[in-house]
Amino acid sequence: MTHLHTFRLLPDQDLYDEIQHFVHTQNIQAGVILSAVGSLTHATLRLANRSTYTEVRGPFEIVSMTGTVSIHGSHLHIAISDGEGRTLGGHLVSGCKIYTTAEIVIAELEEVVYRREPCARSGYDELVVKPR
Repeated sequence: MTHLHTFRLLPDQDLYDEIQHFVHTQNIQAGVILSAVGSLTHATLRLANRSTYTEVRGPFEIVSMTGTVSIHGSHLHIAISDGEGRTLGGHLVSGCKIYTTAEIVIAELEEVVYRREPCARSGYDELVVKPR
């Protein structure tokens, strides 16, 4: 069974932190981002194959966001574009501040639990899906 959650974030809220807060408040064990639109004044991303964060000043449009969410750990990617249409994307982390709005839709999957466990091959905590 799937349950849909829709919520809106307000100016100056932190995109990642508020999504995580919502996931914890709703006790979401396994979820996916279905839709995310909005804008940012500031973005902090972890770019591909980098261990440090990149910070950029906006304004930006959120043109795409995808990923898995869980109270046991989330993995989100975001793409943002500036006023010239230049696009930047990477791992969503704390530090992305809402400009005017962010409208988020999460599908909660009620039959499974998403966990993050160490993976010897990648060196990261990776997704493990378990029955609920």
